[in-house]
Amino acid sequence: MRAALALLLLLGAACAEHRGKAYVRDKVCQEFQALGKEDFRTLTIIANSRKFSNATFEEISHLVREIVSLAETCCTEGADPSCYDDGSSALSAKSCSGDSPFPDHPGTAGCCAQEGLEQKLCLAALQHPPQQLPRYLQPSNEELCQAFKEDPKDFADRFLHDYASSYGQAPLPVLLGSTRTFLSMVSTCCISSTPTTCFLKEKLERQTISLLTLMSNRLCSRFTAYGKDKFTFSYLTSLAQKMPGASFEDLFPLAEDAAEMFSECCDSVAEDCMQKKLSEHTAKACGALPARDERFADCCKGKNLMQNYFCILALPPAPALKLPEAQKPTNEQLCSEEGARLATRYLFELARRHTSVPDALLCKLYDISKEVRGECCSAKDTSACLDSKAAGQLDAEDARGHPRAAGAAGGAASRLRLHLLPPQLAPPLLRLQGERGAGGGMPWGFLPAGLGAQRFFCRRTRSKYTKEYRQRHLDVQRCALQR
Repeated sequence: MRAALALLLLLGAACAEHRGKAYVRDKVCQEFQALGKEDFRTLTIIANSRKFSNATFEEISHLVREIVSLAETCCTEGADPSCYDDGSSALSAKSCSGDSPFPDHPGTAGCCAQEGLEQKLCLAALQHPPQQLPRYLQPSNEELCQAFKEDPKDFADRFLHDYASSYGQAPLPVLLGSTRTFLSMVSTCCISSTPTTCFLKEKLERQTISLLTLMSNRLCSRFTAYGKDKFTFSYLTSLAQKMPGASFEDLFPLAEDAAEMFSECCDSVAEDCMQKKLSEHTAKACGALPARDERFADCCKGKNLMQNYFCILALPPAPALKLPEAQKPTNEQLCSEEGARLATRYLFELARRHTSVPDALLCKLYDISKEVRGECCSAKDTSACLDSKAAGQLDAEDARGHPRAAGAAGGAASRLRLHLLPPQLAPPLLRLQGERGAGGGMPWGFLPAGLGAQRFFCRRTRSKYTKEYRQRHLDVQRCALQR
């Protein structure tokens, strides 16, 4: 496995990664000879499907054939030393041709305007953005076996492409483990005398790696998009909404620990990084939180720590508690050394009081808070800057006909509301009537289409599992994927 992961690092940038340098050629040839042609080819499919997530199977197939052919030709004993460099240059030239069969990218033309090594490096840096939601739909058992029996090799290639492009943000070791166990399951059960029973047993056995792939793909994608600080905030408010009775001091260290875990493991090629760190993180959570919440205690009863984590991740938001009004930081506090933490604490307090507010909104408030503090805390007159923004947003609110909050004409309550919240999301509007579903009082019209209260939190996945498997695992899987 370790050799395979090292190879993926070299192949991940597709044809243009081959830069003609001896150490790259030697390393690729070493791995080609160690793995053999078929394993080398398999890993090339995965690497390029991750890189070009929007490419068709046919486009990836063309690229894979060229890369494998290059390695097969240039990694034989007695091959010309210039073989690899010349071959990689030919691949770059083919990428730049008008009728290139390789995956299309809008930046290709700009790279092709360059020459030599610069062209190769530019092409190597191109990649498609990750898919927002996985598009792989697992067929029924009968459909799987029919496709497998018709052409096992084509079936495996198409699965690797579809799965790797859908879950390209999952750590490489997790993705490799998941694809390997899936193909093993199909090859075993499709020749079994009792395929239905076989599939049910195998799916139950691979449920941990399957859910780990879904979860890590989703959260690593979020980590990449948010960055470490914003991811920490998102994770914190998610915990706060699941356990509104826990304090900031209880949950913030766990959010920091989670952010550190994903920072270390999302791009790691260590075989067990995610599994090991996730187990350690779950042990910390289960050591600190169960006494405060019965639902967390139930999730922590299992012996499999990763299954315990999936249980925690799948918990829906809890009913909001009746808590005193959150203490708001002053202008001076917002611009102090602790300003960022105080702003985060206040948004945490809002999240635990309004447990159905989606992550998208809370993160928007986080961004607004950061922007305003960045602009005003560096101004000559900090208070004047903050107060002027408060006054400007109050005027904008009045112009739309929204009622002001009680006492919103001035003072700390007015300042903080306007520093951290857009006018549409003033605290009175965040006081949801009938939390968790009624939707009364929540200005959903200000959300992007499709982010309604009921649709946001745990949309059903469309994967076609057997009835028994679906009943047992759908709730955990859908929440791990969508939350």
